[in-house]
Amino acid sequence: MQVPVSWLQDFVDLTLPVDALAEKLTFAGLEVEDIEYIGLPSAKAGSNKTLAWDREKIFVAQLVEALPHPNADRLKIVRVAYGQGAPVEMVTGAPNIRVGDAGQKVVLALEGSRLYDGHQDGRAIMTLKKSKIRGVESAAMVCSEKELGLSDEHEGILILPDDAPVGTPLADYLGDAILTVKINPNFARAQSVLGVAREVAALTGQTVRLPQTWNTHAVGAPQTAFVEIEIADAQLCQRFSALLIRNVTLKPSPFWMQQRLLRAGMRPINNIVDITNYVMLGYGKPLHAFDYDALLARANGAMPKICVRPARAGEQMQTLDGQQRTFRAHDILVADARGPVGIGGIMGGSETEVSDATKNVLLESAIFDFISIRRTTAEQKLPSEAATRFGRGIPASQNVAPARVAAELMRDLADGAIDPALADNYPAPQPSITVEITTREVARLLGITMPLAEMERILRALDFTVTPLSAEALRVAPPAYRTDVDGADDVLEELVRIYGFEKIPSTLIADALPPLEGNVALEQEEQARDILVDAGLQEIVTYAFTHPAHESQLVPLETAAPAFPLPARAYVALENPISAERSVLRQTLLPNMLDIAASNLRHAKRVALFEIGSVFLTRGAGETQPGDLPEDASLPLEPRRLGIVLTGLRHESTWQSAAVELMDFYDLKGIVQELGAGLHVRDLDFVATAHPALHPGRAAELRIGAAAVGVLGELHPLTREKWALPAQAVLVAEFDLEKILAHAETRFIVRTISRYPAIVQDIALLVDENVQAARVEGLIRQTGGALLTDAHLFDVYRGEPLPPGKKSLAYTLTFQALDQVLSDADAAKARAKIVARLAREIDAELRSG
Repeated sequence: MQVPVSWLQDFVDLTLPVDALAEKLTFAGLEVEDIEYIGLPSAKAGSNKTLAWDREKIFVAQLVEALPHPNADRLKIVRVAYGQGAPVEMVTGAPNIRVGDAGQKVVLALEGSRLYDGHQDGRAIMTLKKSKIRGVESAAMVCSEKELGLSDEHEGILILPDDAPVGTPLADYLGDAILTVKINPNFARAQSVLGVAREVAALTGQTVRLPQTWNTHAVGAPQTAFVEIEIADAQLCQRFSALLIRNVTLKPSPFWMQQRLLRAGMRPINNIVDITNYVMLGYGKPLHAFDYDALLARANGAMPKICVRPARAGEQMQTLDGQQRTFRAHDILVADARGPVGIGGIMGGSETEVSDATKNVLLESAIFDFISIRRTTAEQKLPSEAATRFGRGIPASQNVAPARVAAELMRDLADGAIDPALADNYPAPQPSITVEITTREVARLLGITMPLAEMERILRALDFTVTPLSAEALRVAPPAYRTDVDGADDVLEELVRIYGFEKIPSTLIADALPPLEGNVALEQEEQARDILVDAGLQEIVTYAFTHPAHESQLVPLETAAPAFPLPARAYVALENPISAERSVLRQTLLPNMLDIAASNLRHAKRVALFEIGSVFLTRGAGETQPGDLPEDASLPLEPRRLGIVLTGLRHESTWQSAAVELMDFYDLKGIVQELGAGLHVRDLDFVATAHPALHPGRAAELRIGAAAVGVLGELHPLTREKWALPAQAVLVAEFDLEKILAHAETRFIVRTISRYPAIVQDIALLVDENVQAARVEGLIRQTGGALLTDAHLFDVYRGEPLPPGKKSLAYTLTFQALDQVLSDADAAKARAKIVARLAREIDAELRSG
């Protein structure tokens, strides 16, 4: 998120240099990844990404007059005053300055100024020099946005607002620093300029400034005279509020608002749209503006009724981007009696959009269920800043105040009149909580001795309500916008953040370290990692948190199919999730792995990933796992899993081979066989199976002896589409790693290598179509005995002249003895024994041609 420091100063006084403030925020958990200076020098030499504007040479100025150039029709001679001595004369070709113009506020650069060259591509720097342009001397310049480094616009010069103060150094008027702040899930409260300002105030001992009307209209009547609001399901929409602004005029936003939006990374459009975006960025609350007259027309002149409800299957609406969209039952729609007028939290409908003809605006402020928003955003391919903010959590109690700010901006910047009524449907108001903490608990958990007065100071600075209970205890109530605080641990986290992690003393262990013993399970896991890395895979580590809807996407059909790869169980829910989309513990590794694969495929043609990690399963009656203690009976099972995802090129094209080969099922199978061989797992078997997440006919169950340990195969095409993966084979596998490692031999016999030559023979067998090659190979190896050292399939053939329903399997057999040279007769005898058993058990015939 980009936070202009000039905007931040609207909310809080800054007492630290920008770089020191960024460091303080970062140490408190709000990571500042970058600082971009606009027209200002950086505190660190050489770190400026843009030029600093010379305070002695670049000023806010005013056009005195514009005269025709005597020798060029497209040039003008302009005289510009900047409050110091006589006006400066220069030549300009700017098309937005015409002969006879006067009074405009402009940017003047004097001789010696360092600017960007507006006539070259990129950011070439030039030093302004006195010159003659078509016979007229020009010793200064009126600047475009590109020459100042504000944008790439060079069609005309930058015209400043009428109230720009002439003679002010441009660095004082437009100079700024922009903080790029990383908003982690536990800092949802900081996803706005106001949110960052609250952190700054707490860290620097300042007070946050809020608009005067911030706390007005906190709760309104459920219905008013201009609209009726119905919420069909409070799980989908916690609160829906609306304000009416009459007689607005659409026009461009003022210069100051456009500059703030641009510096925060958003493009200005018009005053109404810009105001909703400005409030979202400034106050963290997405809003949507409807054309109220369009809603009236849809209601045939009656009072409109808005209902927030699930979509009806197959329901359609044209959105603001001109796309006709079809909805599913899990989508949240804002609708009236005639149908949808918006997708909740994502995008409005084109029929009720604000246009140049709009006179009356219905301003919506609502709190929608993020899980539904996330799913709809992915399916409709409609990512947005609003959806991101809903996902991190927006307190329902803070729904109205930002809308009031937006309404007042529409009054001031769009000449509107605010209807005094408020429409507000709030089915289940957010309950308040209190937490008790003690100095003893702080010392025990944080390892520091913090005076009660210091605890109280920090918490009050964070806007908590604090009531002393004794000389050692406080009762604390978090502010309404801190829905993430619901226990003593959260309060302690806030204390130590502001107190300073660097103040926690290091404490060395006084006792001798206990003897350390190797952990065989971890060593085996590390061995598995090494094998997979050697096979060309890359290890990833994903979140253990997820949402049931995310994992359900593995199943392509809308059925209650089993989870992957085990039957469905109740999820282990988190009491204090970091976000709504990470509210339970995972039961499978694959969904998060597919997220990473989809992301990587935007930049690469080949993905080969694996992950080793725990999944979390609720226990069945009497169900246990190795290492359980009696008190573990109430805890979930945490089996270790191995997940693999492969897709894309088998190998990069080279000068030796330009052929494009994509990975398929057998690449995955080969990696699994290599893993089994490296871990010394015997009796590894692949058995054809069916699984709802996998492509029919391209799935197998991995068995060790009779024990099933997981599944592998090609992802079902419908599942692949849900992750927006390319139309190519996506190979996945998930195994019970603990079962595999339980069969791994840690002590094994090393066989002597024979010094005698081997006899290699090929046989081709005619078998029924339904006979599996693995079974054939198993029978061959069992029957060949000690003399058969290898058997592998090298050809499969179907078609003429074979009978219908038959196929040919061709194997290479290697016979070798440890103590003698085998004769052809010895090999022929062993081969005949193999053929006889195959004929007896699977009705195989030896092909002669």
